[in-house]
Amino acid sequence: MEILKPQPTSKAPGDWFTGDVWWDVIYAGQEPSRMRANMVRFAPCARTDWHSHSLGQTLHIVSGTALVQARGGEIVELHPGETVYTPAGEEHWHGAAPDRFMSHLALWEGPGDGSTETTWGDKVTDEEYNGPRANRR
Repeated sequence: MEILKPQPTSKAPGDWFTGDVWWDVIYAGQEPSRMRANMVRFAPCARTDWHSHSLGQTLHIVSGTALVQARGGEIVELHPGETVYTPAGEEHWHGAAPDRFMSHLALWEGPGDGSTETTWGDKVTDEEYNGPRANRR
């Protein structure tokens, strides 16, 4: 067993995010582990850029209201306790609603072969961010 020392909170890079986003790296596994886990906190309106993961990604909403969208789909609103999985290679974005902070636990795997685990794309425009939301209720 190994007790891991917490790393300092760091600001997410503006090259990959719009708005104020902070994260805590919970776990970044070393071979043979491929596990990655971050607690990510978004200010209102903050969001990722379009991106995809080589082995998929799971988000578990901890607080606030999350918005998530797969390329070509509607924006889905998620609340604390809800979990969403994005399969490998599916381009998507996620962030906070306009009027709430949001925190989620991000879980994904790195491929372990030196290739890129996350492929970053274009910024999510304000028009895309404010697009129609799916009616789930």
